[in-house]
Amino acid sequence: MSSIAERLDSIKATLPSGVELAAVSKFHPVEALMEAYRAGQRVFCESRAAELAMKAEALPPDIEWHFIGHLQTNKVKTVVPWVSVIQSIDSERLLRAVDAEASKIGRRVKVLLQVHVAAEETKTGLTPDELIALAADASSLQSTEIAGVMGMATNTDDESRIEADFRAIADVAGRLRGLIPGATTLSMGMSHDYGIAVKCGSNMVRIGTFIFGEREY
Repeated sequence: MSSIAERLDSIKATLPSGVELAAVSKFHPVEALMEAYRAGQRVFCESRAAELAMKAEALPPDIEWHFIGHLQTNKVKTVVPWVSVIQSIDSERLLRAVDAEASKIGRRVKVLLQVHVAAEETKTGLTPDELIALAADASSLQSTEIAGVMGMATNTDDESRIEADFRAIADVAGRLRGLIPGATTLSMGMSHDYGIAVKCGSNMVRIGTFIFGEREY
């Protein structure tokens, strides 16, 4: 099997200029992340608060950590000191909790609002209208910057459904930019569908398996 560095290079070669690669490192060991780091990767995504904090303490300080999992409000204190971006804001309560904690410790945190358009009920996120309503009410935020939208397509082999989902997410991102012109990040696309996501306007893809292999739970 090719090395992590070789896989990173091959993925980056497929990404157009302006599309950022966020490496999904959850459940992978620190050694694997260091191999990616030595190959030049700086943006890593985790989905568990304690795992993110442990890795952030162990790894170089210039890594940009993104949180992508469902974040419980009681875990906000664990995550906020380390993250640059929380991609999975799915309620006003969570957004306010992140803002309060960031203010308390003197940090500024970017967030993406997670929209739910996929067919599976198990995926979390705001409806398109809920997302726009939350953004419209965000002027009181002190230490949190709404930087864009994150979303996932339905887990299916039907590429037309995947493309329709991504176009729906991109439409919400366009509506958000109408309210917050600086909210330009559109995070969508994973190992199996990032090509379609990029075609639909994604400028950040979240790729794990293609870089690190299957997860080590």
